[in-house]
Amino acid sequence: MPEAIIVFSHLRWSFVYQRPQHLLARMAVKRRVVFFEEPVHDKESEPFLDLSVPEPGVLVCRPHTPSEKPGFHDEQLGFLAPLLERLLADEKLESYITWFYTPMALPLSLNLNPSLIVYDCMDELSGFLGAPKELEAREKNLLEMADLVFTGGPSLYQAKRSRHPEVHCFPSSVDAPHFSLACDPGIEHHSQKCLPRPRLGYFGVLDERLDLPLLRSMATAHPEWQIVMVGPVLKIAPDTLPRQENIHYFGQQEYADLPAYLAGWDVCLIPFALNDATRFISPTKTLEYMAAEKPVVSTPITDVAVPYGDIVFIGDGIGNFISACKTALALPALRYQSMVRAMREVLAGTSWDATVEAMDAAIARALRGK
Repeated sequence: MPEAIIVFSHLRWSFVYQRPQHLLARMAVKRRVVFFEEPVHDKESEPFLDLSVPEPGVLVCRPHTPSEKPGFHDEQLGFLAPLLERLLADEKLESYITWFYTPMALPLSLNLNPSLIVYDCMDELSGFLGAPKELEAREKNLLEMADLVFTGGPSLYQAKRSRHPEVHCFPSSVDAPHFSLACDPGIEHHSQKCLPRPRLGYFGVLDERLDLPLLRSMATAHPEWQIVMVGPVLKIAPDTLPRQENIHYFGQQEYADLPAYLAGWDVCLIPFALNDATRFISPTKTLEYMAAEKPVVSTPITDVAVPYGDIVFIGDGIGNFISACKTALALPALRYQSMVRAMREVLAGTSWDATVEAMDAAIARALRGK
């Protein structure tokens, strides 16, 4: 039996289904995955772990502690370390890999004895709103201790490659069969069927990465456009979101329902601001939109514009973005067909299964090397 994987994550398994869930659910086919989340505040009880099995082979552990400090704060460590020690004993975890999505959890692993330490760097967390001041120092320590570093896109790879001898670029991939369901307009989600056309849609987290003035300007300039926003609001006040009548917020939806929303859109949006939080971002939604064979309009995010600038419409600035949306909405049939062929070629070269296979090979080489 291959080594288990103990994952320390700043993202909850039940949050937006993205890179960690795609990778680890597939890895759990061959090895046990223990997903250790950030704690939640629970002043009414002694510290405990809320355990669940959302997918075969994946044990999600949600700590409850009396501390109100966020994330893997130093004040939390005294509560979390005994819970983790007990978990390893109860689950009989003796041979395991530790896998980090957040360097903030690094102190929890200091008393562990992993076969391998993996850092899957999917975002530059230090650029995010509310990033802990200790984050950069802990990442430095994690890079010194890690055996393998994976990055979620080429921009992050360029940023980390000089800081560790074993950095591997594994861009986020796509579950193409799932999102290609959106090619059938008959599956459209009932909640948006009442909206007139055209519809321009986005799914993902609504946070500091979104260009809110851009959305506001789009809605004002084209009141006939229906702008559909699917996803939870995080780290920004909901009342800062633009509230024109033609912008529609549907909140967080199940991963299974995303193709049904896509099916009813005419254009897919990546309306990210250019800021510290998006400098190294490699949006998973780019390929998910492509699997739905919809025109995509994005701001000039590097990991979108560089690899896919000949397929995705890029709008730099509000005026250019709106113009790109107009072009996408009026795409002639021959150009649309050419776009779809290019999208299919991209998708044929990637899959989450292939990414996991390559990661497993890197892990096996590192284990042999030790």
